[in-house]
Amino acid sequence: MTAPPAVEVREGTYGERLGVVEPGGVEFIPLSERHGTPLQQLWTWTSPNLEFATIFVGVLAVAVFGLSLWQAALAIVLGSGLGAAAQGFLSARGPSHGVPQMVLSRLSFGYWGNVLPAGLNALTAGIGWFAVNSVSGALALNSLTHLSKPLCLVIVVVIMVLVGFFGHNLVQAFEKYAFPVLAVIFAIASVIILSKAHFGAAGSGGGIGGFLLTVGATFGYASGWNPYAADYTRYLPADVSKKAVGIWAGLGVFVSCVVLEFVGAASVTIGGDALGQPTGAFTGHLPSLVAKLTLLAIALGAISANALNVYSGAMSFVAVGIRLPLALRRAIVAVVFGAIGFVVALTGLHDAGAKYENFLLVIAYWIGPWLAIVLIDQYLRRGTDPETLEALVFDRSYRHWAGPIAMVTGMVVSIWLFSNQTEYTGLVPQHVKQVGDIAFEVGFAITAAVYLALKPLRR
Repeated sequence: MTAPPAVEVREGTYGERLGVVEPGGVEFIPLSERHGTPLQQLWTWTSPNLEFATIFVGVLAVAVFGLSLWQAALAIVLGSGLGAAAQGFLSARGPSHGVPQMVLSRLSFGYWGNVLPAGLNALTAGIGWFAVNSVSGALALNSLTHLSKPLCLVIVVVIMVLVGFFGHNLVQAFEKYAFPVLAVIFAIASVIILSKAHFGAAGSGGGIGGFLLTVGATFGYASGWNPYAADYTRYLPADVSKKAVGIWAGLGVFVSCVVLEFVGAASVTIGGDALGQPTGAFTGHLPSLVAKLTLLAIALGAISANALNVYSGAMSFVAVGIRLPLALRRAIVAVVFGAIGFVVALTGLHDAGAKYENFLLVIAYWIGPWLAIVLIDQYLRRGTDPETLEALVFDRSYRHWAGPIAMVTGMVVSIWLFSNQTEYTGLVPQHVKQVGDIAFEVGFAITAAVYLALKPLRR
């Protein structure tokens, strides 16, 4: 397979070097630059989830949504499973097409219609998720070193941005070498927490509403990686096993999310101020040495997550279609996003729990509809020559308005009717509180139906 003449090919020589800034932006990766194996997807998607943000999703299930430990476990498996399955499916496309996920999204939305999902992902990844994980890492470093919170935030953000600035190879290497350290520390901490947990503890009346809220939050967390999927498989050789790529990527997300979210839920049954001082409450159940190592792992895990967030957020911004005549355009955007994310993170050092809960649900509000369109469009285009599709995503005249129309419709209707946020409650939860928040499920279904109905606008 060679790049067709219409395809924009990434300039420069990059290879497998770590100390060189990745050139270009979101262009097709030449076959001569391809490297790596499917197995690397395991640590690429495990390491960034071995952090406190993952644990806190489980904390929310019991402490806020009112579920028992076993109800939380079922919701965690369901929500994480859906997000992980989509991650595996989308990751498998990267080697064949050689472009980032938000460039492939142009097939479903058109070149300029794709500004909607690409712009949303640039904001939620490069700024939103970056701020969430920066706060998590800063609070852990503060608890460990007793340095001021703003100073701790500066330290973790500088490291995060530096890794994202250098690009793909350094990001992948960082995840690889962080993986064994994070896995061992969190495994020890998890065993201790589970040994103290009260597995028969009753919930506080969360009911079906709390269950659906947990499914939405866990799906939002796992699927938050979906718009990045092909970003980290596009450098793999084109003839690599797509099945192996999908399996390792899906497993990396599923296992890490389910295990740490369940541990987070179990930690609430032990006691402590899980919402007011979440990091301290969790590590407070651990022996002193293990607690300090866990705080260090939380900070390292936050850096692992944000290396991906700032890298993919920058690529999503470039994928919007704004021409930046700079050889290091993606790297420069990563620095800008890091600076903005730092400012946002400063405001999140206080009342982090409530902000995080809302953010998880908002993520699902747009990813659900986007995912519905991408999956259906891929099914409808099955069997199409990859070279034809690659040329199409770089065609600035390509229009496909069914995608953005269906996505906006699904988002507006589902949020209006079913959102259950502290800032806004939809019509249905206002009158039937036990419904919880099913905006992402409804958004997915409505978007899929509208997209299929707009046959005259689909190519």
